[in-house]
Order: sequence, then structure tokens, then C-alpha cells
Amino acid sequence: MPSDRSSRLRIALIASEAVPYAKTGGLADVAGALPRALASLGHDVLLFIPRYGTIASSDLKEWRRLSVPSVVGPIDAVVEQEVLVPGSPDTGRARVMAIRHDPYFDRAGLYQERGIDYPDNLDRFTFFCRAVMEVLRALESEDWVPDILHAHDWQAALCLVFGKILYADYIRRRAIASVFTVHNLGYQGLFPGAAFPRTGLPSSVFTPTTLEFYGSCNLLKGGLIFGDLLSTVSRTYGEEIQTPEYGFGLDGVIRDRRDRMTGVVNGIDVDVWDPSRDRHLPAHYSIADLRGKQACKTALQREMDLPPHDVPLLGVISRLTSQKGLDLLAAILPDVMALDVQLVMLGTGDPALEEEFRSWQTRYPKKIGIRLAFDEGLAHRIEAGADMFLMPSRYEPCGLNQLYSLRYGTVPIVRRTGGLADTVVPYSPTAIAEGRATGFMFRSPAPDSLLMATLLALQVYRDRDQWARLIQAGMRTDVSWEASARAYVRLFREARQYVGVPDGEKDSERKG
Repeated sequence: MPSDRSSRLRIALIASEAVPYAKTGGLADVAGALPRALASLGHDVLLFIPRYGTIASSDLKEWRRLSVPSVVGPIDAVVEQEVLVPGSPDTGRARVMAIRHDPYFDRAGLYQERGIDYPDNLDRFTFFCRAVMEVLRALESEDWVPDILHAHDWQAALCLVFGKILYADYIRRRAIASVFTVHNLGYQGLFPGAAFPRTGLPSSVFTPTTLEFYGSCNLLKGGLIFGDLLSTVSRTYGEEIQTPEYGFGLDGVIRDRRDRMTGVVNGIDVDVWDPSRDRHLPAHYSIADLRGKQACKTALQREMDLPPHDVPLLGVISRLTSQKGLDLLAAILPDVMALDVQLVMLGTGDPALEEEFRSWQTRYPKKIGIRLAFDEGLAHRIEAGADMFLMPSRYEPCGLNQLYSLRYGTVPIVRRTGGLADTVVPYSPTAIAEGRATGFMFRSPAPDSLLMATLLALQVYRDRDQWARLIQAGMRTDVSWEASARAYVRLFREARQYVGVPDGEKDSERKG
């Protein structure tokens, strides 16, 4: 899409993982998709990630070598670059720069191994953030200065702290604004207070009003304090984290800055997640012709060793943890298995929950199919082949699977929390009559509440006309990144006003 060059933004997006380079969760999906979506709107985006050893062969090529300051002396870094969207004088551009220092990042995992965090994570991500700031200064020689620093989660939060403390002259001189996005407040980057000096920051930044947190050093808190504007991945989650129940000790900090907080729901890659051409599916379909969905259901039943009966097929793709509400599902399985239904499940997690679901599969081999693994292709086939998708999360900042489900005509059953509440329109006689209802929702994180929502869904399933309305409304929902990217652009423009740059000011006027 052509862009008025006077309104084009230069955005430095900093994240610890991004598809297709490295992924442990939804952050990677966002960081991988958002730069391309912003570029499609005409903006110039530079994505920074660590250069993990686990990154498969790619087109990353050495761009420059840098010496990065640290408390133990300069550390050498290699910066590798890849062009994601080439851009032109009339369109946006997206690139990735990967910060390479093998002693820190050439490891089997991103943040941990065998469930144990790397003991030097503070050093690793302090180095990463400091290296990002050094690269940005080096880019001045190419006349590339960001309008926005957009940092994601605790691993990138120090970029904003460094920007206001160690690189304050650079940030002020170039009038660079910042946005800090929280994907999951449960992960905060907590380290012993005694380790704080390793950040290279002055002791004045280790106070209760800055990075100190009950004696510990809290990197995510730094992002919340030092970001010009804050965002999270859904409006409801932004409200929830201002309460003690969901705030993980930071609810007071967020309430103090609630006038700077907004929620932007994630989108999905509608080219990858498209039932009309998904390479993982045995048959294709669309809202205009759903016949292929039945073929996907039959193929999924066979793949999961279930008889291909015409019964409601429930799907689950999740970490098997209580946070995801899988203990609620385990509690209602006796009631669900008494009905004429089937269940397919993909995921890993709590060993006790894994064993419990294994035992249920052994008891009901013709009704439950389970894969305790990660399988991208099977995830697509479950989304396409299931009739309903269960997401009983206790909390869910945004969630992506319910968006995939809407796109694939698979009706979600979700708890009213976070992004689930913001993206699913619950069934009611009025909502179904108006063509708005897209799924089923329950409030209380209790087995009985999940069971009642599931029973209601099964009841409505028998009314083929109402069920078709649910499918159609879901598949018509815009779950693409374009709407989300436009919301981020509005947020970026607002953030610029906090550093004294009027909206719409030309780069040439600001940067000289």
C-alpha cells in the first residue's frame, strides 16, 4: 500500500523470539508477523532478536561487528541481517537484525533447559539490550534513526531503561518515543537484588519506584516504569492485570500508569492459517463451500485412531497446565465421556496432567485421541477437523487458538478472560439471531461452569441451522494482522507526542 512519506514511521521492534527464527510461545508469533504487517502499511521496521544457535539455516548475513559495553568489559557481538520486506520509495520495509554472541545464545534452549532457567539470563539479556542500543547508534551513520522503540516483555525491557538512563542524550536528541508491550505478566525477569549491578545501571535505578521489587531486580517492572506508553495484548487483560488476582504483585505499578495503558488484540497470519489453501490439510474449504471440513474431520479421526463416526468432535491444543484450565477439563471428563462425543488433544505440560489424560485415553480408546507432543501440522488439522475447540484458561492475555478456530469454522468454547473475552462473541438467542455469536463462554474457573458451557454447545450443535450461523459468523470475523497493525500505528503516533513530536511531522523536519 503506498504511503505518504511524511507519515512513515521508523520502528525498532525488540523481542527475544520471533517466527520463523525461534519460538516458545505467542510472543514469537506477534514479533514475526507484526513487522511485515507494519511494512504493508508503509512503515520501516527493524526487528531485533538474539541469534540463537537453534535458528535453522536462513538468509541471515553478517552486517557488522560491534564491541558492546558491559560491567566486565567490552563484549564482542556479530550483527546479522536479513531483509524480510524489501520496500521501495512508496512502500514500507522490514528487516531483522540478530545479535550474535555464541557463549550467550548458542544453547539448546532459549531461556532454559529441562525446565530450569539459565543462571546467567540476566547477563544474557542485559547484553542483548545493550547491543540493540549500540546497533541503533551505529545506524545513525546510515541515516536510520527510529521514531519508536517497541520492546516486548521482560527480555527486551532494559532497552527502555537504558534509553532513559545510559543513552538519554541519544534518545532526547533524536526525540525517540517508546512503547512497552506485555504479553504475559506472569513472566517478569526476576533476579536477586545483589545481581542488579550486572546491568550496568546506577544504584539510583534500584529503588521501589524503579526496578527494585521486594528486594529483587524486576526487569519487566523497568519496562512498565520507563516506557512512554504501555500496551498489552487485549483490552480485558489490560484491565485484569490492574487487580491483585492477575497483577502478580505489579498491579499497583500498572494502576499508577493506567492512563498510559491500552490493549491491542493480536492478529494471525491469514496466509498460513487459511483453510482454503492450508498445506497441512487433506482437504480445503471456505465459508462458501464447507464440504472439505467434513473430509478434514474424518481424516483427523483416522489419524488419531478414532472411529470416523458422525459425532461432535472436541479439539484441544494447549500446554497441559492449570493456567490453561486443563485440570478443569480433566475434572469433567467423566461427564463428557458419558455422552456420544469424541475428544482429540495435542500438547505437553504438567506430568501429572499428562498421566491423567493418558489414563482416560486408555479407558476410552474409541473416544479420546491424544498426542503428547508438539506437531505443527497436526495443530492445523485439529483446527480444521474439530467441531468445537476448548480453551478453559484461568487467564489468557490474548490467545491465538481461538482466532485460528474462528478462521477454520471450529466453534470455540472459552472462559471469559483476557483476549478470549475480547475475541469471542458468546452464544445467546439475540446474538445468534443477529449473526454475531461466534462461540460459547463461561465465567467461573470451575469444572461445573466449563461443563455447562460444553453441554450448551453440544445442544446447539444438534440444531444445524444455528450451528451453521455460528460457523459463518466466526469465519467472517477479521482476525488478520492488518487491524491490529493499524492500532499499533495509532499507539506509536500517540507515543511520539510524549517526546514533543507532533503527529505527522516529517522525518526531515525532526532529524535534520
